[in-house]
Amino acid sequence: MSTRDVLISTYGLTKKFDSFTAVNEVDLDIYEGEVLGLLGPNGAGKTTLISMLTTVLPPDEGSATVCGYDLLKDSAKVKQKVSLVPQDLALYLTLTAEENLSFFANLYGLKGREKRSRIKEVLKIAQLEDLASRKVGAYSGGMKRRLNLAIGLLNRPKVLFLDEPTVGVDPQSRNHIFNSIQYLVKEFQMTVIYTTHYMEEAQELCDRVAIYDKGKILDLEETDTLLQKYGDKQLVLDFKSIPDWLVQHISSLPYVDSHHVIDNKLIIHSFNLLEVTESVLGWIRTNQIPVESFNVHESDLESVFLKLTGKKLRD
Repeated sequence: MSTRDVLISTYGLTKKFDSFTAVNEVDLDIYEGEVLGLLGPNGAGKTTLISMLTTVLPPDEGSATVCGYDLLKDSAKVKQKVSLVPQDLALYLTLTAEENLSFFANLYGLKGREKRSRIKEVLKIAQLEDLASRKVGAYSGGMKRRLNLAIGLLNRPKVLFLDEPTVGVDPQSRNHIFNSIQYLVKEFQMTVIYTTHYMEEAQELCDRVAIYDKGKILDLEETDTLLQKYGDKQLVLDFKSIPDWLVQHISSLPYVDSHHVIDNKLIIHSFNLLEVTESVLGWIRTNQIPVESFNVHESDLESVFLKLTGKKLRD
């Protein structure tokens, strides 16, 4: 990955709202043609970070370059190279998809044959060609998300920022959006920054993932590397009730690296799955502790996030 050109670099990028620090001294390099996931809970500061990188918000401290241009000194040139597809839909429901695209194409200064060609291009990428003449008010939530993406592609950006693009969409539209992103990277070497709080999306789609919480990047690696560094196996025990003394006894058994409790489930983390399972279940059988069920979970980005932050991704 490091052999690719760096398209975005940030140095100590910070944004404050009164006494609240939304983005806290972020240092970040983003490469050409990669899909970078910003994985963090709602309110972590993901939207604020990408709003700065797209010139929507000015940073209070630090600096950044985007496609070789200074974020503050060359903001007009940065705008020509980037596009932000926000969570909020900016669509005219009484117009067709084609009419919506025509309106936004006018804002980009597109005219005539170039405008018609560009609209046709983005409709194809978003897989909305057959629905172009339908009024947007009759679209499903997923179709609206795909049209939102199409609008963001009208200026053929070098860097595309997608802010939670699959919120509230059906599985079919989610797959359409994923296919579109993969096409953009393959055909145009587009760089995509993808914010999400869905770990399964980051794991499936992104080349690298930044674990992001409270305005800071806690780690940034390829997905497999994150899983190797922080991932473990989990033994999940489901009880009718789980008193403190039971948690204390089980957590002190051999091979239990860490644990946490959610409702009546005791989740045990260990890098020695076979040994910890034998240790815990053996103690439970010996002491005749009733267990509703137990399961083994493989490592995923949810457990990585939990290990780095001490909380679940979607608490």
